Amino acid sequence: MTKAIRLYENGGPEVFKYEDVEVGDPGPGQIKIKQTAIGLNFIDVYQRTGLYPAESFPDIVGMEAAGVVEAVGEGVTDKKVGDRVAYCMIKGAYTESRCVEAWKAVKLPDAVDDKTAAAMMLKGLTAHYLLHRTYPVKPGDPVLVYAAAGGVGQILCQWGKALGAVVIGCVGSAEKAEIAKAAGAAYAINYSEEDIAEKAREYTGGEGVAAAYDSVGKATFMPSLDSLRPFGVLATYGNASGPVDPFAPAILGGKGSLYVTRPTLATHTRNPEILAEGANALFDAVTSGTVKIHINQEYALADVAKAHTDLEGRKTTGSSVIIP
Repeated sequence: MTKAIRLYENGGPEVFKYEDVEVGDPGPGQIKIKQTAIGLNFIDVYQRTGLYPAESFPDIVGMEAAGVVEAVGEGVTDKKVGDRVAYCMIKGAYTESRCVEAWKAVKLPDAVDDKTAAAMMLKGLTAHYLLHRTYPVKPGDPVLVYAAAGGVGQILCQWGKALGAVVIGCVGSAEKAEIAKAAGAAYAINYSEEDIAEKAREYTGGEGVAAAYDSVGKATFMPSLDSLRPFGVLATYGNASGPVDPFAPAILGGKGSLYVTRPTLATHTRNPEILAEGANALFDAVTSGTVKIHINQEYALADVAKAHTDLEGRKTTGSSVIIP
């Protein structure tokens, strides 16, 4: 038996139950991982509340973790017992041990420790696809980064700056504005006091930004559109304030022939090749010092309700990990 966090209904953090579960042996093509650190992400909240519905109950949420391979299933040739691995985009991470498809876990370089890996896989691969695929930034491009003091946001600020972008961080407090600037943002907009589109245009000489990387969703959709220059790209990749309301595509024409996309990490990790490309780029960025992963909160697995309360209450900065 192993300990896991399960829920039997959707709701607030109080629905989590710390229980014994049976894991079993890995099946063909699978590996069994003894997890050493688990990542905390807003998608976990969406799963808990039911915004992303469970297929059935009891359910285990969570999408990323790191650990050590303790068993391999039939046909697995690229992983062995004792390998350090990490994964993301496999629901069910809130547990001490689990079986996953072997190709979805990547081997960790020695220079990346388990906590860092668990804190960065989902966030780092998200930042990678946004900056390299969704809107590939070029030197001099002004880009707007929401939640710039958060986990994905700090990585976007660092990596974007390294690629030559002029990063404008969007945050909710003066304290978080300083965090965003320390991470590489040239400017910071405090949306609790300032108009997002007005400041974005001020910082770009009236032109607007080339791209907006928006994890907030409903509350910032129109301000994001109004911040873009002609032919600008809005990547709405999260729903922290709720899903974006339906809109008429004609407004994109009226605001400058704009583009809107709703990318997902699932698409950008859909096969071993595309996963390896992103993971290798992320590992290179981290081991070279281009991107630093700031783990500012740690929680025990049994205390995951507090982790969710802090995350939803905007009390966290950088990345958080859960320790089984």
